[in-house]
Amino acid sequence: MVDPPGLTSIQPGQVCKLKKKTLYNFKQANKKWFSKLSPSFISAGYTQSMNDHSLFNNSSKRSFIALLVYMDDIILARNDKEEIDQVKEALNKTFKTKDLGDLRYFLDLEVTRSKKAIMRNQRKYALELLTDVGLLVYKPTVTPIENLLRLSSTRSVSFANVQAYRRLIRMLMYLTKSRPDITFPIQQLFQFLAKPTISHYNATIRILIYI
Repeated sequence: MVDPPGLTSIQPGQVCKLKKKTLYNFKQANKKWFSKLSPSFISAGYTQSMNDHSLFNNSSKRSFIALLVYMDDIILARNDKEEIDQVKEALNKTFKTKDLGDLRYFLDLEVTRSKKAIMRNQRKYALELLTDVGLLVYKPTVTPIENLLRLSSTRSVSFANVQAYRRLIRMLMYLTKSRPDITFPIQQLFQFLAKPTISHYNATIRILIYI
């Protein structure tokens, strides 16, 4: 850690101590925050999903509303404008909240609306991924994987940078949320995370060029 400008250490090797506990134990801080947030939803009549504990919903004959929590961000979805205004007011009484309006960007998912539909994409995420690997200027391929390509752990030389391969596969897996057309080749390449070869890495690069 480097001393802030204008601060000179009295003794060599001294560092600054951060007193804010959440910086030391961030996972525990998230747990504490959620343990305070979730009871307030449940007491207000919301049911916590057993499949995803960060999802709460409340439904009646007239309306349906869902709350999705991630860290300190909350997404509200509803079919009743009056009901959601009441939820916002209740949240603001218990916690200091800020209304950011209609959902536009969440966890690298971009949300756009028209009169006919609500659409989502990961264009920004894909562009950042291509820029990161230096493939942004490449001409796209027609297919994400070569025709009749047979992937094997013994037909090619081992790829040296295993961590780089794993990182690309995981980032591409997240992209399948909006790009189901790359799901199959990603699933195939995922099987070789333990010991990838150069052919596996080249196949991954082809998917990126296809994107």
